[in-house]
Amino acid sequence: VQLVQSGAELRNPGASVKVSCKASGYTFTSYYIDWVRQAPGQGLEWMGRIDPEDGGTEYAQKFQGRVTFTADTSTSTAYVELSSLRSEDTAVYYCETALDGRGDYWGQGTQVTVSS
Repeated sequence: VQLVQSGAELRNPGASVKVSCKASGYTFTSYYIDWVRQAPGQGLEWMGRIDPEDGGTEYAQKFQGRVTFTADTSTSTAYVELSSLRSEDTAVYYCETALDGRGDYWGQGTQVTVSS
């Protein structure tokens, strides 16, 4: 099982960013993909999740209206897009999936830096 994320991003305040997470080694449509971030010096913050099978999403209240999760089943890739970026969005963004009886798997993380 592997989750491979896209590379680091640098954005200006007010811009958008889209991070990808390509899954392999399991049935992509059978398990949720969660998105979590960790800002410098802070703990993990859950952003929400997507069900790749039907595209159903759940967003943490803090991110509603500013975050969009999508999934492309043809490439087994999940995406998170965050708009109206501000400096507080500077963080490492992770995708994660929990497989029944096989444990949790995490992507390697994607550094997103918001700076003018």
